[in-house]
Amino acid sequence: MLDESLLDAPEALARADRRGLLRGAAEAGARVRTAARNAAEAGLADLNPEGRPRAVLVAGSGAAATGVADLLTALAGAAAPVTRLHPTGVAPAAGALRWALPGWAGSVDLLLVVTADGSEPGLSLLAEQAYRRGCTVVGVAPRRSPLTEAVNGAHGLVVPMAEAPYEEETEVPFTGVGPGALWALLTPLLVLLDRVGLVTAPPETLQRVADRLDSTAERCGPAIATYGNPAKTLASELADSLPLIWTEGASAAPVGRRFAAVLTELAGRPALAAELPEALPAHGALLVGPFAGDADPDDFFRDRVDDPQALHARVVLVRDRPAGGLTAAPAAREIALAQDTPISELEPAEGSELECLAELLAVTDFAAAYTALATA
Repeated sequence: MLDESLLDAPEALARADRRGLLRGAAEAGARVRTAARNAAEAGLADLNPEGRPRAVLVAGSGAAATGVADLLTALAGAAAPVTRLHPTGVAPAAGALRWALPGWAGSVDLLLVVTADGSEPGLSLLAEQAYRRGCTVVGVAPRRSPLTEAVNGAHGLVVPMAEAPYEEETEVPFTGVGPGALWALLTPLLVLLDRVGLVTAPPETLQRVADRLDSTAERCGPAIATYGNPAKTLASELADSLPLIWTEGASAAPVGRRFAAVLTELAGRPALAAELPEALPAHGALLVGPFAGDADPDDFFRDRVDDPQALHARVVLVRDRPAGGLTAAPAAREIALAQDTPISELEPAEGSELECLAELLAVTDFAAAYTALATA
């Protein structure tokens, strides 16, 4: 159950936040600035590529790396295929994950290796395989990590992952799950893909992204009361619910998938994400079955005193700014309300695609952090 009283107790939240989740979310803007500076110092901003790669392959472990691949796929669109390389197996001796390049990968393709750890032997072997195939390799990893040495040995380019001071102060070792890790890994790759013409992320846009993250952190910080805090409000609304995260818009889709993944990984909360209009038939049965808002799956005569409260579906509608055309949002609202299913909605303020993306990510990251901290 969610302890809603904890949401408006900043000192208690700070004591509960042993992983530094709230501080990590608050420092996301600073991470963008540091990561952009690291990318410039590594030489990414001065690249003069001869053309676009045929394909962009992304490999990495953990929620942050998965989110990076998903976001790059949405941002690049049809400019070039972006493919996440999933682990192909586990090494029998060390129990480490393994990755492999597809058979067609070669000298006209770009491999991006992203990790908040840097010690995965499978990623180092992948960098060596890419070198033998002639692929260009660019990595983002912690300084002086084994992966950094492997990519350098494969004649690739490594950008040091932007660090945050709070990582050394947390009681629980840093694992890269926190929200700041996403931007530390993503930003250098935005700089790179801007140079090769796959996304639009010039320095001034990244500065505005950092500013948007800072302003959102001010609205969502622990000192702001729940009634005026969109992240705390969302966390409170998700109490004892099964979140059905419905997204509309190319940029909103990866935000919804990341929100569902982070709720599960940080808070142990099951959540489902789907894009509109496909979400309506995909999740329709959950609006009328035992998870429906007015459903009571318990037997009437059974003693419920010590039982946990049953989960009921709640729709979370996440939209980016529509550029025009048809929208499925009104139909989604009508269907949910017709089944007595409550709805929460998130929509960013005006801005570029990256700025809107940053605001949605920041609000949902804060909401996941509050849910994790206040869940008993």
